[in-house]
Amino acid sequence: MGAAISIDYITHHYPGQEAPTLKDIQVTVAPGETVALIGQSGCGKSTLLHMLAGLLLPSEGCVRINGHQVIKPSPRWNMMFQKPSLYPWMTVRKNASLGLIFQGRKTDMRERIDQLLETVGLSEKAEVNVQSLSGGQQQRVALARSLATDPELLLLDEPFSALDAFTRVALQDEVTRLARERGISVVFVTHDIEEAVAMADRVLVMGSNPGTITAELPIDIAHPRDRNSQAFVDRKAELMGYFGATRTPATDKGSAEAEAPTPDTESEQDESSSSESRARVRAA
Repeated sequence: MGAAISIDYITHHYPGQEAPTLKDIQVTVAPGETVALIGQSGCGKSTLLHMLAGLLLPSEGCVRINGHQVIKPSPRWNMMFQKPSLYPWMTVRKNASLGLIFQGRKTDMRERIDQLLETVGLSEKAEVNVQSLSGGQQQRVALARSLATDPELLLLDEPFSALDAFTRVALQDEVTRLARERGISVVFVTHDIEEAVAMADRVLVMGSNPGTITAELPIDIAHPRDRNSQAFVDRKAELMGYFGATRTPATDKGSAEAEAPTPDTESEQDESSSSESRARVRAA
């Protein structure tokens, strides 16, 4: 079962900083829910994610997971970063096994890892050195490593941002599917509006200076999500609106208005007609 998260009135100052990076953040995440944090650079998204992971303690307030205050990292939740952070001299199987090895859970480890590698499409690469893999394949290894320990919570800090568009979409869909199948809670940071709409059950929009939650948008679209559906396009447009972007599709009326002459163009046309008339008189 996924983790229940409570972020209780977090405010955070970095040393030597007068203005807070985060101020009065209050959020709850239900077990099995996927929540996106989206906002402009510097608004404190990654800072908040690090607090959920137990990598950073807030100046005020606290994070609670399943009712327990988070004061340090735990094997019950795993974090994926922009870089997969693999050991380049190890094989795919050994890298995927590291979480279990560190926990001392070696019973049936090989069978468990082989099942996960099959799940992420890397069965044939099990004995291959990871440095020979593509960026997308390396992130799949990191995903298998994260899932191996049966986490209650996945924390994703833009793990797909460096990948090509095709691989990025495939991994977004794959992580969403696996999290839903296993009931894992997910909180992820992104700058990508389409990624937020594709993966999240709920999107939290963050403002900056200081970082606050300024809006909340539920994404009530059934999975798997069709990115070309009208509902998907509408949610993207709604989310874009929070950042000053709007979607203004062309209409017949708009086209007609665009073609209609303005007073300036009418004046220019009149002057042009008069010049042509004078030229014809002189020619005669």
